[in-house]
Amino acid sequence: MGRRRKKVVRVPKKRLPKFFSCPKCGKETVRVEIFREENRAVAGCSSCGLQEEFQIRPAQGEVDVYCMLTDRVYGSSKRTAINTGNA
Repeated sequence: MGRRRKKVVRVPKKRLPKFFSCPKCGKETVRVEIFREENRAVAGCSSCGLQEEFQIRPAQGEVDVYCMLTDRVYGSSKRTAINTGNA
């Protein structure tokens, strides 16, 4: 009489998506290309034609460039002062 073997549960590794959701048209068609030699990245939507170019640092990846694209489209890169009056 032997023991039963434990069932091995393999957890799949999560991977970054190749295509992101477009902030303008809402489709999953935004692709990010990074040119490390030139320290720049291009994010473009193949559905609506939205395309932006960004200067990047060596440690930044595709997700960071996509976040910069959504910030530029939604206009949250402009910071406004909340408390400008004397308190």
